[in-house]
Amino acid sequence: MTLVTAVRVSAIVIGVGLLLQPLVAQQGGQAAPPSSPPPSGNTGGGTTGGNVPGGNTTTPGMGRPTTQLPGQNPTQQNRMDFPEMNRPIFLSGKVRLDDGTPPPETVVIERVCGGQPRPEAYTDSKGHFSFELGRNQGMFADASVSGTGGMGGMEGMNPGGFGSSSSGMPGYGNTRGFSERDLLNCEIRAVLPGFRSEVVSLATRRSMDNPDVGTIILHRMGNVEGRVISGTSLNAPKDAKKAFDKGQDLAKKKKFDEAAKSFQKAVEVYPKYATAWYELGRLQEAQQQADAARKSYEQAVAADPRYINPHLSLAVMAARSKDWQATADATARVIKLDPFDYPAAYFYNSVANYNLKNYEAAEKSALEAQKLDTKHNIPKVNQLLGILLAERRDFSGAAEQMRNYLKFAPGAQDAAAVRGQLAELEKLSGGVSAPPQQ
Repeated sequence: MTLVTAVRVSAIVIGVGLLLQPLVAQQGGQAAPPSSPPPSGNTGGGTTGGNVPGGNTTTPGMGRPTTQLPGQNPTQQNRMDFPEMNRPIFLSGKVRLDDGTPPPETVVIERVCGGQPRPEAYTDSKGHFSFELGRNQGMFADASVSGTGGMGGMEGMNPGGFGSSSSGMPGYGNTRGFSERDLLNCEIRAVLPGFRSEVVSLATRRSMDNPDVGTIILHRMGNVEGRVISGTSLNAPKDAKKAFDKGQDLAKKKKFDEAAKSFQKAVEVYPKYATAWYELGRLQEAQQQADAARKSYEQAVAADPRYINPHLSLAVMAARSKDWQATADATARVIKLDPFDYPAAYFYNSVANYNLKNYEAAEKSALEAQKLDTKHNIPKVNQLLGILLAERRDFSGAAEQMRNYLKFAPGAQDAAAVRGQLAELEKLSGGVSAPPQQ
């Protein structure tokens, strides 16, 4: 390699390497599940609301509907506009496996708008669900639901959730209705680890329509160990559940100190109440009590090692503090629990291994994240792969990944810098062939 080429490669790797720092501040990815289990005797009516962070739920160029008065020429300029009404929208249906049987456990029903997932309801023991869209009753959005898409909330390593809402605590507060236009880019799906869900589009849904959306089919992908609902929490005694429910209600009212006391009471009554430990950790994290939050998440993991949510939160906390070994370890646990549903976990794992200089492991995880992220909710994975390919002098492949990053994230803050790096890669790829793939 010539001296000029070596200088160019160094500039690209160093420049893009620096861009990994804001990686802990820019992402989006797949959906994370809701945090709280269905209340005792729930028949699928629990719902949640909250803003859909990062998701554009209107179609550009569509204005308000207009009403033509009798005898009025539609070309006249004095048309009268009426604001679109927000009305309750009810949905019901059932979930079945592809062999026609009900799911083996409770399933989460998610609304996905603009790539952003929000939990809405649980199924009952027979796989049925029924809820009012966006009402935020009976369950919260998980902390991992925010940003631009699944496991994220960290700015930068946020491909899917882990963020907080403007209220200071994610997942609480919004009880407004929906307008029909809000649903143009929305769909609902079922979430069960190890299964791929068919989706039901809400684009043509109207408030007066029959609420029955039919059957959502789940197709088995493989056996998984992890759960989106804590099994031990379902066995909590009455007093613990009462304290937990009170904590939820107080959190929705933004009385976070009182809510934390209620969650604390719940875990004192029932130490294996993993969901209560997890919600306590979320409150503590929102109040900048990082050490206390970490301990609560660890208690949740100890109470129910198969409960995925606290593992996700621990991964995010580790990445925020740039503890890359802890990030790699935590995301590896998530991937072991569920290797199919969290492309963001692979992305975090890749970033951690990149910073640990484990480039082969980083590339392997990045490729898996890219394969699972079929809707390109984690565009940063393309940039990361570009960096890794440039490291091993596959300049043509690196340039292609950078083009994809700009294609899927044209408005990214670092788009100008990436275009400059792409130009350098294109120059280098003209005279340097990529080595054989290992």
